[in-house]
Amino acid sequence: YKVYLADHDVTAEFAPTERAAAFRFTFPETEEAYVVVDATDNGSFVKIIPAEKKIIGYTTKNSGGVPSNFKNYFVLQFDKPFTYTAAVKDGKIDSRTTEAGANHAGGIIGFHTLRGEQVNVRVASSFISHEQAELNLKELGGRTLEEVAKAGRDEWNRVLGRIEVQDTDLDRLRTFYSCFYRSVLFPRSFYEIDAQGQVMHYSPYNGEVLPGYMFTDTGFWDTFRCLFPFLNLMYPSMNAKMQEGLANTYKESGFLPEWASPGHRGCMVGNNSASVVADAWLKGLRGYDIETLWKAVKSGTENVHPEVSSTGRLGHEYYNKLGYVPYNVGINENAARTLEYAYDDWCIYQLGLSLGKSKKELAPFAKRALNYRNLFDPAHKLMRGKNEDGTFQSPFNPLKWGDAFTEGNSWHYSWSVFHDPQG
Repeated sequence: YKVYLADHDVTAEFAPTERAAAFRFTFPETEEAYVVVDATDNGSFVKIIPAEKKIIGYTTKNSGGVPSNFKNYFVLQFDKPFTYTAAVKDGKIDSRTTEAGANHAGGIIGFHTLRGEQVNVRVASSFISHEQAELNLKELGGRTLEEVAKAGRDEWNRVLGRIEVQDTDLDRLRTFYSCFYRSVLFPRSFYEIDAQGQVMHYSPYNGEVLPGYMFTDTGFWDTFRCLFPFLNLMYPSMNAKMQEGLANTYKESGFLPEWASPGHRGCMVGNNSASVVADAWLKGLRGYDIETLWKAVKSGTENVHPEVSSTGRLGHEYYNKLGYVPYNVGINENAARTLEYAYDDWCIYQLGLSLGKSKKELAPFAKRALNYRNLFDPAHKLMRGKNEDGTFQSPFNPLKWGDAFTEGNSWHYSWSVFHDPQG
């Protein structure tokens, strides 16, 4: 990426690796060339180390779904000595100190530059520690920005080269590869490599640093039916690592994720982690702890997360007893949950068959896989919410075509108008 900042006559460029980036700033001739590091609010720390031409720090800025000890550590290594330093603490600039810890911390460093002089900065981050950020910095090696950019381009060509299409229409090729590119952006790798070359991760579930893979920033609602089957076919070795990451999530939190960002988040309905686990195994992926994942998918049918109701199965007590989640017990999206749970039970049943589980162990899932039938209303030939006593919800709907209404945190539309049987 390259941009010219006209107001300051500065060109800024960067090229990334997986956990680091090479930056380059081209300055005009000036005695006041500055770089400002803003570690943002909600708790941050910055330390300038002039003798090492370095800035380190961390930010705790987040939007939820993280343990209380969450930190994103960073390091910036410059190739030019500083002629000016200042720490910034909650908006106040202090050139007498090189360190600031505050709600909103930052740092400023400056240089004397000749026209067209380039200042290079090597940057890396870590969710584990400052020391790990220093290790991640080594991903850049001694390469120039152009060499890092070429390596990144080569890596994307390797990833996107898994599929080759031919078309004389350039716009269609652009559309295909743009969509393809976005399909492999998620889930994000949330693991790092330690000094011994071992795969490690900061757990966004219990706050510990633990061995093994971890992935995040993905929801299984809808992606279970398209993205993950695609990844299983096209990138099986990567998806095997993702399955290990799912097993680690269960071991660290007691649940499989339904929407991770980076920990459990409340969004959408269903228990589709079961589908993601089953699809990988049934498509032939191996080399990960499937027995832990088997325990995990079974556990998810009997539990709901105490704080994030979209993780596990909200209404599982009703569903397992009645064969559906009732309309009149205060659980939103009850019909959708029932249909999702039934499909996921079918997935669990198919996975259990492949694993050679006993008929007794599989019997509940074989039965519940048919629970979708319980919501079919022959009078309307539609799936409909059903009350706890077994009657369907009142068919009278005062909303007009296309009216929007809210249910929980989701927006819904009335797609049809039921007549009032009473006239």
